[in-house]
Amino acid sequence: MTDARDTICALASGPPPSAIAIVRISGPKVREICASVLERGVPKPRRAVFDQFLDVSRDTIDEGVAVFMPGPNSYTGEDTAELYLHGGAAVIDHALDTICALGARLAEPGEFTRRAFENGRMDLVEAEGVADLIDAETRAQKSLALDQLEGRLSRQYAEWRAGLVDVLALLEVSIDFPDEEDAPDETGGPVEAALRLIAESLERALADDEVGERIREGFHIAIVGPPNAGKSSLLNRLARRDAAIVSDIPGTTRDVVEVRLKIGGQIAWVADTAGLREAADQIEAEGVRRAQERAASADLRIQLRSADENPDFSDCPADDLLIVNKRDLAQSGSWPEGVLTMSALTGEGFSEIEARIAEIIRNRAGSAGAPLITRRRHRLALESALFHVKHALNLLEHGGGAELVAEDVRLASRQLSGLIGEIGVEEILGAVFSSFCIGK
Repeated sequence: MTDARDTICALASGPPPSAIAIVRISGPKVREICASVLERGVPKPRRAVFDQFLDVSRDTIDEGVAVFMPGPNSYTGEDTAELYLHGGAAVIDHALDTICALGARLAEPGEFTRRAFENGRMDLVEAEGVADLIDAETRAQKSLALDQLEGRLSRQYAEWRAGLVDVLALLEVSIDFPDEEDAPDETGGPVEAALRLIAESLERALADDEVGERIREGFHIAIVGPPNAGKSSLLNRLARRDAAIVSDIPGTTRDVVEVRLKIGGQIAWVADTAGLREAADQIEAEGVRRAQERAASADLRIQLRSADENPDFSDCPADDLLIVNKRDLAQSGSWPEGVLTMSALTGEGFSEIEARIAEIIRNRAGSAGAPLITRRRHRLALESALFHVKHALNLLEHGGGAELVAEDVRLASRQLSGLIGEIGVEEILGAVFSSFCIGK
């Protein structure tokens, strides 16, 4: 990142052409730039004013609305201005060129939000919520991002950290007063009780089947079964387009074909896999291996069998969705309980199957309580914190010294501090904010 003392600017709305464009400016030169660009000078704080926008030669750029928000009570914590112009490319370019000529520079991805973080306007978890809210495609994603932006996750992480700090304070009694025989007995019980409560709370949060990540990134569904069962046809039905090649030739699908859909109000990645059988060659064998790998990692497996091939589901896990295709070719219409039937050729039964898949995803998305862990970064930090808390408890149980217990508690606390950005390294911050759009 470039020096945060620079004044930065960027288009903060969608790409042109558009009805309205928002140009955002933040930094120490905002007042100076507003005084030059706006015909009437710097507006009163937080008052929307209609004005002429002028370039360095005093030629008109456009006319529109301007708002000035002095720091520290602004999004970034710095002096900030927003210019609302007509959303044509020429107008936007003219405005940005003028602002840069007056001493600003174009912002890097996520730089406005990074400044908000660095100036204490939000913590790192809340900043990630901003990015997730912008990227949200479903209401579930939007709700999850809003919870995070409003500090729900941060408050939980801070609560765990505060509990660990309290434990450290108790441990210091044993460390600072080693000659007081009563001190370890007086502190050992409360320390163990507090650590057990924190460990149990962390374990509950981590035992969420990664629902938060799935809502944010998408649920993974794998369609598996023998060759010619109709897997590619089912995928095409779900996608409502020809996403996969359909053929009567066994082994047509050699690799995983995946499409991104909205099902049950959630994002879902649906994968058509190679038919499971003894492979005829090395290429097909690799396809079968990938199919098995994808099936093993999927959130939902759809086991598809053909009605004319004596379908057998005896080896399928209990939570798989069992479907018989080509029901129009079946000799009998009687199937075991829980097995759905369809004809991928005619579409008969497809609506029931699509509704069942949507129901499973909705139930999965609502299976865990909030707040939900939303990113792998969070999960790894919490897993590390839990490891150190459990190690501290183990030391207590086996007579470990207070100094060793305190070190594990400090390491656990450090993980939670780094999670919300109270401590951290430049590479982590760069990785987080580089995924943002330019205007944020």
